[in-house]
This record gives sequence, C-alpha cells and structure tokens, in this order.
Amino acid sequence: MGGFFGAALKHDAMTDVFFGVDYHSHLGTRRAGLAAYNSEIGLQRSIHNIQNSPFRTKFENIFDEMSGNSAIGCISDYDPQPLLIRSKLGTYAICVIGAVNNASELIDRCLSDAGVHFDAMTGGNVNCTELVATLINQKDSFAEGIKYAQDSIDGSASLLILCDGGSIIAARDKLGRTPVLIGKNEDGYCVTFESFAYKKLGFEDERELGPGEIVKITADSITQLAAPGDKMKMCAFLWSYYGYPTSTYEGSNVETMRYRNGRIMAENDKKNGTFPSDLDCVCGIPDSGTPHAIGYSNESGVAFARPFIKYTPTWPRSFTPTNQKERNKVAKMKMVPVHDLIQDKNLLFVDDSIVRGTQLKETVDFLYENGANSVHMRSACPPIMFSCKYLNFSRATGDMELIARKTIDELEGEEGLSHLEEYSDGSTERGKKLRAAICKKLNFDSLDFQSLDGVIKAIGVDRCKLCTYCWDGKE
Repeated sequence: MGGFFGAALKHDAMTDVFFGVDYHSHLGTRRAGLAAYNSEIGLQRSIHNIQNSPFRTKFENIFDEMSGNSAIGCISDYDPQPLLIRSKLGTYAICVIGAVNNASELIDRCLSDAGVHFDAMTGGNVNCTELVATLINQKDSFAEGIKYAQDSIDGSASLLILCDGGSIIAARDKLGRTPVLIGKNEDGYCVTFESFAYKKLGFEDERELGPGEIVKITADSITQLAAPGDKMKMCAFLWSYYGYPTSTYEGSNVETMRYRNGRIMAENDKKNGTFPSDLDCVCGIPDSGTPHAIGYSNESGVAFARPFIKYTPTWPRSFTPTNQKERNKVAKMKMVPVHDLIQDKNLLFVDDSIVRGTQLKETVDFLYENGANSVHMRSACPPIMFSCKYLNFSRATGDMELIARKTIDELEGEEGLSHLEEYSDGSTERGKKLRAAICKKLNFDSLDFQSLDGVIKAIGVDRCKLCTYCWDGKE
C-alpha cells in the first residue's frame, strides 16, 4: 500500500511532516522518504530502507540535515521515493501511492520518444514513481500531465508534488481509490492519506479531495487545478483492514465501521442458525480483527476476551520478512498465550480477512497446542476471490494463491470460475462446500464470511462509490 503526508507552512514544516509521515507507518514496510524546500538551498531529499527498523529511527537526525517551510514524505511498500525530478516543468519532488499494472507498456511508449531514458534498478526494473513523473513531463503543465498519467495508467495513482518554490500539488486518483485529505491551521495547510495524522498535529478538517481532483497548496491558499470527477471507486478494504482505526474516509470512521461490521456478522449467524451455542468467549485476531470481534461480542452477548497477546516491542510487523516461512515463524513468536482463557475453552475468533490462510493456520494450531477445546472462525469480509489490481494489497499473491480460489479449484476445477458468486454465498450448496473445505484445511470447527451486502452496510457509503473488486471481480 503506502501513505503520504505534506505541509506548506509559514514556519519550518519538517517537524509536522516527520510526525505526519510516521503516522503512516502501518501502510508500508520497505521504504520511507522525505523531501523539503528551503528558499536558500532549494529542494532536498532523503530516503531510507525501513524493513528492519521503524521510520523514526532511520530519520531521527533529519532535523539536522533538512529544513524548509514546505515538505512532503511517504511510506512505501515498493519503490524508493520521493524522487527529485528536473524537467521542462521545473525541478520537483514527487511521491506516488497506487499501482501501475501496465508499467512495461508505458516504459516502452516513453522510450520510443527521442531522448527519454530511465534510471534502471537491479534487474533492469524501473521505479514506477519515475515512470509517473516521465508521463507527467510530457505535457505543458502539472495538471495536464497528472491527468495524462492517470488516464494512461492501468491501476491507480494518487500523488504529491513539491515544487521548486515551495508549493505542493496534491492529486487524488481519478477514481478516488485512496483518500487524500487537507487540514488547516493558523500557519498553513497540510495534505494526508490518514485523517488522524493532521488532527494529532493541531490541524483541523479543511476538506477531502474528490476523485481526480488536483489542487495547488501554499501556506496561504488552496487553488483547484482540476475539478473532481463524477465517478468514485474507493477501496472498501481500507475500512476492513488497511485503514488506521482513528481515520475517517468519506465521513465513515474505520473503528466504528468495524464495530458495526461485527454486529452484522453476529446478527447473520443468529438469523442463519450458524451461531455456535457453546461459546465461552469471542476473540479478535489482533490487531484489526479485534474491533470486528468486539462488535460481534456486543451483539451476541458472549464475553469478549484476549486468549493471546501479541508481543510487539521487538516484533512489530509479522509481514516484514519476504519469505513466507519466516513470516509464519515471526507471527508465531509474537503470540503469547493466556492459558486460563484457552484451556478447555470454546473460542470464536474474528479476523479482518482470510487471504492465503497460512498464518491463520499457525494461529489455530497454536491455540489447540495450548488446550483449546474448539476454535470457530469468522472473516470480517467476504471470501477474497481476486488479487487487487488497483493498490498494493496482495499484489504478490496470484489468484490461485488465495485460499478461497485455491479451494474452489480443488473442489471443481475450472468450472468453479463460473460459480464464484455462489461460492461466496454461505447459504448455497457451493458456499457451504467452500467453508467446509477451508475448515478442514485450517482446522476450524466452523467458518463463515461476512457478506458483501453486510460489509457495505457497515461502511455506510453508497455501494456505487466503493471498489469491491477483490471480492466480486467487478471493476
């Protein structure tokens, strides 16, 4: 995924941008960078690898190295950024959040123009942020260039540009798949992916950019360079998993959405006769599964408990290692059991989603090793049937690595592709077979998924404004 933060202020912006970017650390695990504009020395930039240490530790000396009244920064799961670019549009720093599926085609198109070249990374790959900048530079203004780049990209691209002069250009993806919000205080403006980041820094809500909207931000003003479009397809999975609990997108808070979602799942279990009658407690797979579980507990009347605690001081991110076996090992090392809440207990866990199922299998085995009598599982979103094409969620996962798709293939082969909607629905025969097969694989006593209607109801945003591609394949 990834996230960004920028500010144009009447005083030095580095402190606000440092903490603003740090508040996006949950969105990326590999690279982080900052860029600043100082009227005396111009644009500056610093990038660090954060795979094995937090953002703060890599940038703790940044206040001695950089300064400026305007700055931007980002956390990224893939390419190093921000990049410094010199072009006919001027010198600027740029960071991009999204995905470019047709990068090879676009690179070839750019290279066909005389004089265009790219800085190749290891293996000959091209940094997609540089590719986006190259597309922007083909037009005569930033607004024209950004719209051209977004129209050319198969995927998505929200971005920040820090111009030589100190102004910031912010652009939301043309279909608004990721949020871009603006905050204001007496010293100027900031722009962010996560709304809580600027509130913690003393900014107040100014507004949220619409899909495809482009604005120019200075310490004194916001100027619209391109009006928002009419169509929105914001990632629904932000509310279920990626979004930080204190953030609000399109007027819907993440944490309260998860409570609602859990309540709806409990209501469905009672209505469908699938509610386990002998439960001792309802539990969440930490961290993002926990609020869904609280909602389920509140509605079901079964007490909420934490049968294991994550040890995070030295293992903050179980998904950091690139090797799946190492990720599983780290995830297991983080789980510290509370034996009194596991031994001989009947437990129902709620997880934010079930993707491959590998770490979840480790968790369930761990619970049984510590004496659990039964483990029931609920997923806070529908079965994931398609790898995301628009953001970086599960981008390393092919469709057939997804446990739902892999199980369907084992049950029915290629014919199953014609019945994915039935498999998603737990009331159908195919849906029941999918759930039974996954239960057998992962050692659950029962399993169900939130319905698509249920998760949309919990979000509270019009269905037509949400991207649900990973669940239903609809673009």
